[in-house]
Amino acid sequence: MSFTQVLEQIPALNFEKSQILIRRALELDDPPLSEADQSIVESRLAAHRADPASSIPLAEIKTRVRSRRKS
Repeated sequence: MSFTQVLEQIPALNFEKSQILIRRALELDDPPLSEADQSIVESRLAAHRADPASSIPLAEIKTRVRSRRKS
């Protein structure tokens, strides 16, 4: 089955199965993180879990980036 045929089947899957399939397909295109990068991700995730209020919502980040582009 081709990648295109697999994508065409996604709407027939339940939400959980479609998310797993999409995630795995995306992982095929991404090289694995180095140990150093994985360590950074884990430490930042731990910091977020310890203090979720310290995170910036994605909408706010997008607004900041867009405002910098216009300047």
